[in-house]
Amino acid sequence: MKAFIASVVASAVLLALPAAQAADNDLAALEKAARAEGQVNSVGMPDSWANWKDTWSDLNSKYGLKHSDTDMSSAQELAKFAAEKENASADIGDVGAAFGPIAVAKGVAQPYKPTHWEQIPSWAKDQDGNWMLAYTGTIAFLVDKQQVKDVPHSWADLKKGKYVVTIGDVGTAAQAANGVLAASYALGGDEKNVKPALSFFGDLAKEGRLGVTDPVIANIQKGEIQVAVVWDFNGLNYRDQIDKNRYEVVIPSDGSVTSGYSTIINKYAKHPNAAKLAREYILSDEGQINLAKGYARPIRAEHLTLPADVQAKLLPQSEYKNARPIKDQAAWDKTSKMLPRLWQENVIINMKQ
Repeated sequence: MKAFIASVVASAVLLALPAAQAADNDLAALEKAARAEGQVNSVGMPDSWANWKDTWSDLNSKYGLKHSDTDMSSAQELAKFAAEKENASADIGDVGAAFGPIAVAKGVAQPYKPTHWEQIPSWAKDQDGNWMLAYTGTIAFLVDKQQVKDVPHSWADLKKGKYVVTIGDVGTAAQAANGVLAASYALGGDEKNVKPALSFFGDLAKEGRLGVTDPVIANIQKGEIQVAVVWDFNGLNYRDQIDKNRYEVVIPSDGSVTSGYSTIINKYAKHPNAAKLAREYILSDEGQINLAKGYARPIRAEHLTLPADVQAKLLPQSEYKNARPIKDQAAWDKTSKMLPRLWQENVIINMKQ
């Protein structure tokens, strides 16, 4: 990768480099053009999320790029790109996997395929380079071992337990909705059919075992949550922040869902080359390791040798053998829109007063 850093030096002539996979001479041109722009403005990429802090710091020290971020949701990011158009104040954003195709449909993305394009799985990228996942999240259990002596390793184990399970607000949180899909995968359902999961959580509700607390770090820290259904990167982060010995993070062995987050380069970006260089760096070995330091699983994990201390922050690859990406995104988009009503009708109705 040091060869990449040394070779990335560039000509402002290529104000909008082609979407084709970057070659060494293109990287040289890209760096020069990015340096001339001098800054990159992001949305939804704050220092505290996925260790973006180190990436912005590297882009500044290596390429002289100043940076600012405004944190917002995926939907808000795309709405901002569409509303501001040529008056763009943001160059690049980080959005949930489902929002990549939406960005293309809205016409607010511009393509750029980084050097490591071929090492990104086909399910995790747009064939034209408009979006590609930089890191993944897989639904996991975060278990408070002080309150739960028999740690669940599967949805089946969860069903047999006596403890309270907290998933969050299925109507508004992507994490919670994906928790429902993960349970569906394990129980024989899919993107079109989440009945098995609704039945599962409905039974927990009948037993008084479905928590209503939001599974955020403050509530976990107060001991209000026994088992939380969360993204693995959130679970690992919470575990290490509170007490590494008290909490265990487990990927359910009978099935889970893997999704992730993609960079979107604003079609109207004022600093398009800086945004492309940022994407290039994010997908480089150094950028991927930065994400792993923030507990996010790099999309190129299989092609990286992570430093031992960084590897220790993540779960072993063997934990993920029955986790899979969404196969039918269109079907899941449709189902997830109905999920708040389905959850109300099949789960909340069974909550003990």
